[in-house]
Amino acid sequence: MTTETTEALAGLLVEQAPDAVIFAGPDGNIQVWNSAAAEMFGYSEAEAMGKNLDIIIPEQFRDAHWKGFDRALKAGESKYRGQSLPTRAMNAKGEPFYVELSFAIVHGRDGAVIGALAHARDINDRFEKDRASRRRMRELEEELKALKGEGAAPA
Repeated sequence: MTTETTEALAGLLVEQAPDAVIFAGPDGNIQVWNSAAAEMFGYSEAEAMGKNLDIIIPEQFRDAHWKGFDRALKAGESKYRGQSLPTRAMNAKGEPFYVELSFAIVHGRDGAVIGALAHARDINDRFEKDRASRRRMRELEEELKALKGEGAAPA
């Protein structure tokens, strides 16, 4: 495969990836935003490109995000590499939802850090179902404790 063919393939792989692919430079501004990101977050590529990642980070998480982002860029690696983490994101309407994120710090051919890559998957429905199941399980456990307590007392 020629270099030109390899570069074209890389572009197609990013654009057609089933998960959102987002790349931000060291300044935190978006440089890559694929169609899955556009669909998930509600910002077209044109709307997202050059914008700060704050457009998808709920305000209450921004401080922690930027501390981790800066620390990872400085270290040249993310402590979360190889992991998928559930967290909250925000869509173009300002609505929060749950996503699963995986991260990598990207290095240029010379080894210098050029930015951060994230893959995101919408897990909102699954997260809400799991939350409802956990809530129901707690309710049933409380009911069971109450029943056992009633049956154990002498009449």
